[in-house]
Order: sequence, then structure tokens, then C-alpha cells
Amino acid sequence: MKKYLDLLRVKHYLKNILVFTPIFFNQTLFTEKFAIALIGFFSLCLISSTVYILNDIQDAPKDRLHPTKRFRPIADGSIHILQARVIGGFCLFLSLTLSYLAGGVSGLLLILMYFVLNVSYSFGLKNQPLIDVIILASGFIIRVIYGAALTQIPISGWLYLTIWTGAFYMGLGKRRNEIARQGSMNETRTVLRYYSYSFLDKNMYVCIALSIVFYAMWAVEHESVLFIWSVPILMILLMKYSLDIEGDSDGDPIEVITHDKVLILLIVAFVAYLGYIIYV
Repeated sequence: MKKYLDLLRVKHYLKNILVFTPIFFNQTLFTEKFAIALIGFFSLCLISSTVYILNDIQDAPKDRLHPTKRFRPIADGSIHILQARVIGGFCLFLSLTLSYLAGGVSGLLLILMYFVLNVSYSFGLKNQPLIDVIILASGFIIRVIYGAALTQIPISGWLYLTIWTGAFYMGLGKRRNEIARQGSMNETRTVLRYYSYSFLDKNMYVCIALSIVFYAMWAVEHESVLFIWSVPILMILLMKYSLDIEGDSDGDPIEVITHDKVLILLIVAFVAYLGYIIYV
């Protein structure tokens, strides 16, 4: 069972919590819109599992050369490729069905956009410099747009920009740490040969600075002065994240977050503080 859960990448379902962003900030988290967003969450989980399965099938030969990826179920042979394809097909069908039920044609089109974009990434675009990071960042923003479309709730432009730049920061950080860990041994990630450590490092911190600025502009728009005090909390949170990825990490956002209890506590405190301002 653990191998099947690893195949589906259940741990990475945490990224799909972004679908609740619109209803959280719109003060409709505890209304009927939550049920719609929840269906969207499950749909995103299923479609992301489909993408991961396709990616693992495609990358199996290279994964076997990687120090940690060689333990993935398809790479180590514990799950046959035919089994993986059946599971992926079922996840895809169920995801499309749920998206149509929750959001109609718009929901279906957005989930298909996410699928096509990520399949294109798996089958070649991940080897194209900058395009690979753009697609990684797009996955985060599509989750938010998808949640907004399902619940028909608009999102502030400043908040969109905050998520965009934050996603770029994490994507660049992932590539930066892959270079740091692999050096010139780029057999498992072809695109790394096009990047330099200094290029990724500089642009990564441009993005984190912009993310803080955009969030601060969003906080200033609100009447309550209490929103301003969430800015330093976000800054501390991002500094702790930066400290982690500059250590012994491959830079994967989910791995970084789930392996640091202090970072988890900061995230909970940040969300709890915003929840208090918005709902209490």
C-alpha cells in the first residue's frame, strides 16, 4: 500500500490547499462554497497523481540513476508500468468528472489546462530553461484560479502577484539546490546544464523580495491595520524557508515544509492570524 501511495504522491496533495484561497479571503470558508472547493481539491489531487504517474513512467530510466528517485515504485520495479497506467487513467477520468460536476465547462477546461501543461512538462518542456520554471510556477497559480472559477469569487491582483512571485521563488530554489547537490553530474536533470548557480540564486531572491512587496501592497489595501502585522510574519516565514533550502535539501517545497516543524508552526501561525482578522 505504501508503494501505491508513493506512486500517487499523496504528500504533494498539500499544494492543492491553494484551491481554498478564494473562499478563505472572501469570508465564505464556512458556507456552501466550501463543499464546491472541496470537490475541486479532490479533483486537483487526482489530476496531479495522474501527472506524477506519467512523469514517473517517462523518467524511470533516469530515476534509476538518481540517489533518491531510484526508490520510486516504477523505477525500482515494485509497480509494473501497466498497473501504473490503469491507475493513472482512472484518476484522470475521476478528476475530469468531478471538475465538470463542480464547475461545469470552465472547471473542466481549467483542469484540462493544468493536465496538458504538466504533461507537456513531463514529455519535453522540463528540459527547456526558464520554461520549466514557468510551468512549475503556473501550477500554483492555476490552483488558485481554479478555486476562484469554481466558487465564482474574484481574487485581488496583488494576491495573484504574491502567489506568482512566491511560486517562481520556490521553482528557482528547487533548481538551485539540484545544482548544488549534483554539481556537474546532470544525467538525471538535463535542464541543469543551462543554469548557473549564481543566476538561480540572484533571481530567486529577486522573486522573494517582490513577493513580500506585493503582499504588503495587498495588506495596505485593507481597512484594518491588523493586516499590516501579518507582513513581518510572512517575512520571518520566508526567511526560515530560505534557511532550509540553503542547507542539505533538494529544494522541493513539500519536502522542505514537511521536514521542518518550526516552519510548519510559522505557517500555522500565519494562517491562524489571518483567519483571526478575517473571521473574528
